[in-house]
Amino acid sequence: MEDRQGAEPATGTDPESGPPGPAASPDGENGRVGEIGRQAGRGLRWSVLGNLAMKVGSFAMSLVLARLLVPEDFGVFAIALAASQLVVHINDAGIIAATVQWRGRLEDMAPTATVVAIVSSGVLYGIFWVIAPFFAQLSGSEEATWVIRVLAATNVVYGLTAVRSAALLRRFEQDKLTKANLVGFLVNATVSITLAAGGAGAFSFAWGQLTGTVVTGVLVVAFAKLRIRIGLDRAVVRRLLTFGLPLCVSLGIEGVLLNADSVIVGNALGPTLLGLYLLAFNISSWVPGLIGTAVRYVALPSFSRLAEEDPRSLSLGVQRAVPLLLSIVLPIAVMMGTLAPALVVFLYGERWAPSAEVLRFLAIVMAVRMLTALAFDVLASLGATKSTVWLNLGWAVTLLPVLTAGARLDGIRGAAIGHAAVAVLVALPLATLALHRAGVVLAPVASALVRPLLGGVLAVAVMLSLAQVTRGVPLVQLCVAGGTGLLAYVFVVVPQAVLRQLGGRVTELIPLRSR
Repeated sequence: MEDRQGAEPATGTDPESGPPGPAASPDGENGRVGEIGRQAGRGLRWSVLGNLAMKVGSFAMSLVLARLLVPEDFGVFAIALAASQLVVHINDAGIIAATVQWRGRLEDMAPTATVVAIVSSGVLYGIFWVIAPFFAQLSGSEEATWVIRVLAATNVVYGLTAVRSAALLRRFEQDKLTKANLVGFLVNATVSITLAAGGAGAFSFAWGQLTGTVVTGVLVVAFAKLRIRIGLDRAVVRRLLTFGLPLCVSLGIEGVLLNADSVIVGNALGPTLLGLYLLAFNISSWVPGLIGTAVRYVALPSFSRLAEEDPRSLSLGVQRAVPLLLSIVLPIAVMMGTLAPALVVFLYGERWAPSAEVLRFLAIVMAVRMLTALAFDVLASLGATKSTVWLNLGWAVTLLPVLTAGARLDGIRGAAIGHAAVAVLVALPLATLALHRAGVVLAPVASALVRPLLGGVLAVAVMLSLAQVTRGVPLVQLCVAGGTGLLAYVFVVVPQAVLRQLGGRVTELIPLRSR
């Protein structure tokens, strides 16, 4: 990697401002970088708010659908979703990322980018229409064929609106994107629940998502205010694909990583056990879906522009971002893993209890996914797209045989154990190596991880002890064992000075009793 000389700025990650903050120079804050930081912070807040609303809504919808449908319906939908997600990562040939990264006027490249995205998504949909029966049969459920075809049509809509979505991301207009997504979700939930109540089974998911995606797409086009023009400039095509294709390959492999479970577990164990596995996987995806997605909406443009100003500032940002991210994610993973039986039974009912043994291990995968996603964004911002390919490829090549062996040896629990082992023993070391090779200094991170890891160990001990005392009452277990364990974690991880400061602020808000 090219070494750019310059003064080393002070950079950090602030929970209020999102990605690593603006670089400081001897002459004061760089105006352009400062503006990027403020825009990214605003975009991140909107992304978190939107994702929170979507997750709460999705959770409420899943509670309703879990009572209207049977595990087999969830398993059939899981197969269709796996097919759709495999495509979505390569659907636009990397055009969204390339548009966000574009150097120059957006209007100059938009016509060509639009054509490339539409052609790419259309061709892929045609391919998946043909192979849908084979994919369904491979996954152990031939009735999933038409569900796959309906759900995969959402990717065509993504292709039609790709450049407009990228324009909103590029301008940090996450507020508009959030509003469009929320309206689309409301339509999705209405259609899905109505169809499920009418006996549509797995099709209720597919038609609900397709309808909601169309509504979101219409709003995105309206909000982007980017003139719709069609054109094809060969020079622009080369620039777009030179950046986008390596990233597209890496994201395609990431799609395999996220959906390999569904195919392998469905093929080995059938749709009913797959439905149980999927429920645990969905619970473990709450945090990556809420926090991880929000961060990725702003990380790529803001990190890229920060790297362009001074790449060395990324090292300081990573050194502060990794401990902060782990400190937030680890207690959630600990609570999910330790109190998995109480969590699953309380939320979904006794018939879903077998999912708890899966959730114990997928909670570990969740934490690793958050850290590797951060590494992926940092590598992409530095232009090290080949490193992202090798990172995901190494992970996928190891994961597939391990998942297969785990599922056949110990069912859904064995598959989850295999996934967790590969995440810790393969994915994390590969991500660390890739960042090191890209020039990111990681040595200071080790000492900063001591407190979170010690706090996690103490939280596990506290939760396990109190869970025995409160056995049999899921809500009490979650409140007493989970709450006490989280408090123990906070007292270890958060510096005492910060706790005293927070305590002082709380005291000031409590009116003093008149004597």
